Amino acid sequence: MSGDARLPSRFQAGWARRVAFLLDHVYWSTKVVGRANVPRRGPAILAGNHTGLVDGPVVLGAAPRGVHFIMKFSLGRGVGGVILRAAGQVPVDREGGGRALRVCLALLRRGRLVGIFPEGSRGDGRLGDFKAGVAWLAVNSGAPVIPVACLGTRRHGERATRLTPFRRRLRVAFGEAVELTLDHSAPGRDQVAAALEQIRAALAAHIAAEEAAGGIALPGDSGREDK
Repeated sequence: MSGDARLPSRFQAGWARRVAFLLDHVYWSTKVVGRANVPRRGPAILAGNHTGLVDGPVVLGAAPRGVHFIMKFSLGRGVGGVILRAAGQVPVDREGGGRALRVCLALLRRGRLVGIFPEGSRGDGRLGDFKAGVAWLAVNSGAPVIPVACLGTRRHGERATRLTPFRRRLRVAFGEAVELTLDHSAPGRDQVAAALEQIRAALAAHIAAEEAAGGIALPGDSGREDK
């Protein structure tokens, strides 16, 4: 991708973070842990679990600076799409996630903070379906990956499309950067596969530790209605 004109700006992500911060601490009751683990400058990737409708805004409001999140194309239509694009978020189009990943790689190379939910869709948060995009970004950008536990946005039995209720207690915990051990002489595909397993293991361990520390459990179900 050439030129900065096509990329979301720092300003867009910055104002969105301020709005999300108010949601975190006025509409919801969000405890933030480990914010110092997120670099104040330079590129970094936030990789979090995904269980509820508002995980993106909740993590955005907890971060110390603006975040460009990869979002589903379905969220990018209509008025909602206009708002999300204005907030500096990156849509996934109908062709898949390739273009969104290239945009995020360009953002990382400009020192931005990128957010991704590797599960790809909302579920139980146990990382059963873990897509390779986060590892591809880490390998190709060299940016640190910060594991993020987002807890409380959805409880057991609640639908994944339900808005998190007013003043619910939430927890966002930023972990220490994942120390990737890679063989840089290996083919890129092998490096991505190795990075994927290391990121998955680190995020799973971080989530489990934060569940115990905060007393807020993952829902344990998908939040989808049986057909």
